Amino acid sequence: MLNRIFLLLMLCSGLKFSAQKKNISSYNVINVSYKWSSKFFVYAEGQVRGTADFTYPDYYELKGGLGYELTDQHKPLIGIGRYVNYKNHSLDKEEFRLWLQDSYEFQAGKFEFENRVRAEKSWFYAPLTDEHSDRIRLRYRLNISVPLNSEKIKPGTISANVYDEVFFVTTEKPLFARNRVYGGFSYQIDKNFGLASGYLWQREFALTGNKNLHFLYLALSLKLDSSKSKKE
Repeated sequence: MLNRIFLLLMLCSGLKFSAQKKNISSYNVINVSYKWSSKFFVYAEGQVRGTADFTYPDYYELKGGLGYELTDQHKPLIGIGRYVNYKNHSLDKEEFRLWLQDSYEFQAGKFEFENRVRAEKSWFYAPLTDEHSDRIRLRYRLNISVPLNSEKIKPGTISANVYDEVFFVTTEKPLFARNRVYGGFSYQIDKNFGLASGYLWQREFALTGNKNLHFLYLALSLKLDSSKSKKE
């Protein structure tokens, strides 16, 4: 197990070294899910990003939601969050977001496919100009994962993960506003904790010109389930 963790950390270090040579930004995530009944679960996530400078955070978000398991594969959720952007070390824009999400998973052999759809309503405030605005956005993500050293996910499993997510803004132009592509690996430390790292490419579309962002992605996840102990 220690050898596997060492190899994963070496991989992350190698990605970080090559990322800095390409002016890659940092994308750090911690998320927690807790299922307390046979159907209901809560979700919380925090993110810190260094977009302009790899080592200096200029964006963060805090969000959470309440989900319901229609089946083991079908899990709708409602969520809220606060998102903050900084520019030149000063607060640039604040966002409050409300969203509805529907996710459906299915398996084909060892491969697991997750289809996730979100509908978001956001309210923005720019303190420097005292401007208020809003936005409606639709998102779709297809995530594919496969365990590499076991038949299914269990403690000690290393998996390969890829996803593509597209963003559509209905209140602005252009309609197709963003494309986000990720590729990386995850490691299931034990039955609760998981670690993921990889490369995330993001393309922003705008009438004034497109923009590419390159991120080194690092995430720690914690999954808790007290519903099983209640059944026992």
